[in-house]
Amino acid sequence: MRTASRSPFRTGALVAATAALTLGLAACGTDSDPDTGGGSGDGGTEETPSGPLSVAASPTPHAAILTFVRDNLAEEAGLELEVREFADYVLPNTAVDSGEIDANYFQHRPYLDDFNENQGTDIVPVVNVHLEPLGLYSNSLQSADDLADGDTVAIPNDATNAGRALHLLADNGVIELAEGAGAEATVADITDDGGLSFQELEAATLPRALEDFDAAVINGNYAIEANLVPADDALLLEAAEGNPYANFLAVKAGNEDDPRVRTLAELLNSDEVEQFIEDTYAGSVVPAFGAPAS
Repeated sequence: MRTASRSPFRTGALVAATAALTLGLAACGTDSDPDTGGGSGDGGTEETPSGPLSVAASPTPHAAILTFVRDNLAEEAGLELEVREFADYVLPNTAVDSGEIDANYFQHRPYLDDFNENQGTDIVPVVNVHLEPLGLYSNSLQSADDLADGDTVAIPNDATNAGRALHLLADNGVIELAEGAGAEATVADITDDGGLSFQELEAATLPRALEDFDAAVINGNYAIEANLVPADDALLLEAAEGNPYANFLAVKAGNEDDPRVRTLAELLNSDEVEQFIEDTYAGSVVPAFGAPAS
């Protein structure tokens, strides 16, 4: 359904990302940045962060992309990068919020906004990197049109990805949602279920549970880990253009100016990373460089 063509996000994206980072960093220097407030004449200075930058990431494709950066780009840029893999969508944020880990790379803006609101954390995006199109998969059906009365569809149980899954189904005519149902739509917003029933499960478990349901809506990274090829195997797949669910590098608020974070942000939006994503994932993961949506 998708070929390894140049990403629609790419046109001007690197320029936009660089400009956005430059403006943002100029506007919000921290005490740890010697260029932003260390020259007050009081003789007090704070050390610039040093040592390895630790980044929490989902194994696929996030950790794979970070590993490519670590092994091919980081040394020349003067960055020591430590990649730590996590299999869930909670610990990467709590570890960053507690200071155990410096940054993470696994989530999109709607998920982060919901997490911050519900958990009382203050984590902020730094730069977009890629999009993993959400897809509908089945072990028994050949087309979404084959869904019939009484079939059960599994969807992610976190608020943002559940809404995203329902919108994927609604956008393709499988169900109908109430007018005005937003990004956090729930099954209660379904006005016409097409005779289907829905089961909500933790996103990471959906590939393993696929055989127990007629179909399931699965996040791109978990689909790839389960040896599914979204561009080929998905019955339905999100469009990339204009999609708000780009995955980004994120840090605890106040750490955006860490020079190690700035360096990693630039590397993640480099031509080399774009080529790696396109060559490795052939449309199942799409470069989506630039400043995160506000």
